[in-house]
Amino acid sequence: MPGFEPLRYPLPRTSATEPPAGYDELRARCPVARVVLPSGDDGYLVSRYEDVRTVLSDPVFSRAATVRAGAPRLTAQPFEAGGLFTLDPPEHTRLRALVAAEFTPRRVRALEPGIERVAHGLVDDLERGGPGADLIRGYAFPLPAWVICELLGVPYGERERFRAWSEALLSLTAHSPEQMRAARDALLAFLHALVEDKRRRPGDDLLSALVQARDEQGSLSHREVLTMAMTLLVAGHETTSSVIGTSVLTLLRAPEGIAALDTHPAGPAAVVEELLRHNPIGDGGPLRVTLAETEVAGTRIPANSAVIASICSAGRDAAVFPEPGAFDPGRPEVRAHLAFGHGVHYCLGASLARAELTIALRVLARRLPGLRLAVPPEEIRMHTGLLVNHLVELPVTW
Repeated sequence: MPGFEPLRYPLPRTSATEPPAGYDELRARCPVARVVLPSGDDGYLVSRYEDVRTVLSDPVFSRAATVRAGAPRLTAQPFEAGGLFTLDPPEHTRLRALVAAEFTPRRVRALEPGIERVAHGLVDDLERGGPGADLIRGYAFPLPAWVICELLGVPYGERERFRAWSEALLSLTAHSPEQMRAARDALLAFLHALVEDKRRRPGDDLLSALVQARDEQGSLSHREVLTMAMTLLVAGHETTSSVIGTSVLTLLRAPEGIAALDTHPAGPAAVVEELLRHNPIGDGGPLRVTLAETEVAGTRIPANSAVIASICSAGRDAAVFPEPGAFDPGRPEVRAHLAFGHGVHYCLGASLARAELTIALRVLARRLPGLRLAVPPEEIRMHTGLLVNHLVELPVTW
């Protein structure tokens, strides 16, 4: 669009509590912006809510095309081919069906007592070491790490190792290509050894079920087992850890503090949905590549073009969410948010993530009703250069 030079993606973020300010101008004046991606390739950034929904659901915007030869790249180290992030139907449908049973509402309800037990145990640890703690290291990270380890059958004691690998794999600009490749190779080697152990000693976990599907049904290749495990392990704790941290920060900045979860007239479920809208986990969804020439908001996008649908920006679109910068659980349109995506790639673990966030906040609200920030909000920093935003630390006291 005239007047706009290609922007560097991701847009600069100056605050841990607000999305990049540049999205406001893009929605108003340049809803489909030319960008230069971290890889150096060119792409398009879509910022308005309705256009973001289109990109997320229209099959012309492909995930499988992102790993084809000659496709533009988001980073120098793309996601693994053959995983849920890099497939389209019908291959995506086949793989998703193999693990969908582990994320049904009934399965999630069965996990909830364990999640609550671990949350209480983490608060016990906080109280023993307090008053005062870094809530990211002491709570927001270990809780979802336990959940995904329990679900997959990954040793919880390895959580710091796979946290480091995950962060490198989700890097936009924070790690070098060599560091990203080294993290991928280390995680794949770790998972290969774990798969072989599950083959010898299967358990009641998802990874054992995937190995069985490979060995007895032939419905997965060995590489697909590893890629699926890597996708679930990385996405299953990084995203939830991020939103727990930013949600606690949002509540602590609200007049009612952490108690707002239980005291707001709209009810806890509405508070959680508004927190999801208000605290997007990243500036954009996974990359898409166009299969044919198409048009969005009057802008022609050629075939084989990289397109990023900014869920972060969509959640602040005043055409859908009046006064979008305000934290307002009472807003009637709150469930229209796109925090879990839209269309066939709607987040597989959405029910589990909602349960984890609700339990994490409820336990804090009831066990530490005096929870408050230990530093001014402007001193809290966000990690930069990552696909999934998360706070560096969240110092609190009670």
